[in-house]
Amino acid sequence: MPDHAPLTLQIHDMAFGGKGVARHDGKVFFVPFTIPGETVTARVVRQKKNFGEADLVAVEVASPDRVAPECPYFARCGGCSYQHIAYPRQLAIKAAQVEQTLLRVGRLAHVPMRPAIAALQPFGYRNRIRVHVAGGRTGFFGQDGRTLVDVEQCAIAAPVVNKALRDLRQAGIRDGDYALRAKGGGPYFEQTNPGVTRELLALVEATVRRGQALLVDAYCGAGLFAKKLAALFPHIVGIEENASAIEKARRAPAPHEHYLHGDVSAHLGDLLAAHDAARTTVLLDPPATGLDARVCDLLLASGPAEILYVSCNPGTLARDLAVLSRSYELVAVTPLDMFPQTAEIEVLAHLERR
Repeated sequence: MPDHAPLTLQIHDMAFGGKGVARHDGKVFFVPFTIPGETVTARVVRQKKNFGEADLVAVEVASPDRVAPECPYFARCGGCSYQHIAYPRQLAIKAAQVEQTLLRVGRLAHVPMRPAIAALQPFGYRNRIRVHVAGGRTGFFGQDGRTLVDVEQCAIAAPVVNKALRDLRQAGIRDGDYALRAKGGGPYFEQTNPGVTRELLALVEATVRRGQALLVDAYCGAGLFAKKLAALFPHIVGIEENASAIEKARRAPAPHEHYLHGDVSAHLGDLLAAHDAARTTVLLDPPATGLDARVCDLLLASGPAEILYVSCNPGTLARDLAVLSRSYELVAVTPLDMFPQTAEIEVLAHLERR
């Protein structure tokens, strides 16, 4: 089949990352900006042995969940994948992807899914963005990852961030990358959606076991979870390798809050060994790469009573749950839509020692 041949495809699923999935002549094709249930015409742009990629040419039979994107740059800018999908369907797609990823990659017999938590603001929520300036353009890279799309306003950025973008565009600055953020941020990771972050904090607070002696907040950042849960634990220890984040966490701590600077795998073993595992809760909020194998080994060896795992990557979460399930029961999995209009999803997994 020549690469330029148009195909009529039935979209039957959505791949993690946001592309629709279709089958044709025994091969899987991925088509962006489609919705399961649609019939589309697509042009093949890349073929591998077992799959192909195609660009959307036309929607022949549209899903009832198809909507007009709010952003004029959608489908050119590489930031959003789902603006063509009604928000309730976006949420349902993401929740299904979490469940299927945990079943398939984690090889779990059952995933105790809880209802997904929606964003009250599907647009205008991001408290920071990173833009690129080059050749007189200011904006985001396109779908190909190379072309710079000139963007005057980002539909998912908060108003204060869009004001910073306008100011940057008018400043005539040199080429480079620029982080634009709401006031109060630092040079370390923070959640990008304040509204859903509040929902996440409330969920974590409602989930943790009462009567525990120690909370270990691993990958604690500036102490987001530790400080929220400080009233529930007589002893709290956060671990974080980013020096700026630790510096902020250590500002005006409660007497029972302590923060360790360094790699989680370097501190976690001694910390868990020095406390009663039956009265210890561990909260994990690792980067998208998930847990180091050493961290999983330390958790399995020490056996804290419960683990709350916050993840922005269902794939690495599934991998880590497959390991932890040797000694832990997966009690609940709750998706939270921290990133509406994109293919990303936050997840809270709650595990208890068998």
